[in-house]
Amino acid sequence: MPGHVMNTYGRIPVTFARGEGVWLESVDGERYLDALSGIAVCALGHAHPAIVETVCQQASRLIHTSNINPIPQQEALADKLAAVSGLDQAFFANSGAEANEAALKLSRLHAREKGIERPQVVVFDSAFHGRTLATLSASDSAKVQQGFEPLVEGFVRLPYGDIDALQALAEERSDVVAVLMEPIQGEGGVRPPPPGFLTAVRALCDAQDWLLMLDEIQTGVGRTGQWYACQHEGVQPDVLTTAKGLGAGVPVAACLATERVAGYFKPGKHGSTFGGNPLACAVALKTLETIEAEGLLPQVRERGQQLQALLEEKLGSDSRVVDIRGQGLMVGVECDRPMNALVGLALEERLIINVTRDSVIRLVPPLIISSEEVEALVARLQAALSKLDA
Repeated sequence: MPGHVMNTYGRIPVTFARGEGVWLESVDGERYLDALSGIAVCALGHAHPAIVETVCQQASRLIHTSNINPIPQQEALADKLAAVSGLDQAFFANSGAEANEAALKLSRLHAREKGIERPQVVVFDSAFHGRTLATLSASDSAKVQQGFEPLVEGFVRLPYGDIDALQALAEERSDVVAVLMEPIQGEGGVRPPPPGFLTAVRALCDAQDWLLMLDEIQTGVGRTGQWYACQHEGVQPDVLTTAKGLGAGVPVAACLATERVAGYFKPGKHGSTFGGNPLACAVALKTLETIEAEGLLPQVRERGQQLQALLEEKLGSDSRVVDIRGQGLMVGVECDRPMNALVGLALEERLIINVTRDSVIRLVPPLIISSEEVEALVARLQAALSKLDA
């Protein structure tokens, strides 16, 4: 670890110098298949020509102006996000945690509208929403929260996927104002809820005048084969947060909302110095346009089916494997024991993965991955698992 960098990450012992497509090249000249995408960030892989050109062109003209000025790139991106999400307005930030903070602030303003002074937001077991004080309080991770007490109050935690528990809460409490949830939990182990759960939550939120706030930081921007994972069930939230893949590696995030909810924000209620600057917005817009132009949404669905089928074929009989699940190119392989050692063994096979919740191998390769590269991914993962036996 360099002497002046804070020790906040457990680094893996490989430094990368360049990338192309789904491949990364180390400073030693070794090529690695990237099945992590910088944790679901590099949606278009590495050095995609459209992104490189956009970064260079926009940087040569204008990188940043204050949000005091109108920003045409921001307005164009907001229009595009409204078109693909079905929501009405966008607030731009730099990270998923910041977008979730904006959502939580909207829920507080919704509470004031309803005359509730100490509002509660429903969150779920195994959730992860970020590392700011409010978002780590909303998350369900003792490791993330430890040492940062007292946590931010105003959260009620329920079992993920349990609509009966949510219904019971609605009958017991009158201070709930919103539900914040991931349509598929990412850090929580790539856990989809039971079919129909999201639809049932939407109906209950409508009945109770609660905001349905979907954290699509990891699931959004085509990761599951739709623009946003909620669209698989045809569910429209009141608030949706998006980041990670949105900028194809350039930091950018957005909190999207219906016109009614977005109207709670007035000048001075929220803001960001860097959020929505011309460079970030130009790249995000190009990312969305490229996903559309290259037909990546149906391709992600196809590659995701291929990936899960190959994993079932090659690993399904492995006694350590408990479940293979996910949607599109967001797939988890749950094992019956800690699998953290597998990350290093996968590196030996020139494969980049990570393990979440100690026992779930998370695979989130770039959306551009080819059929042949999916086969290589599974073969390398299988080889790494065989080394774990030894």
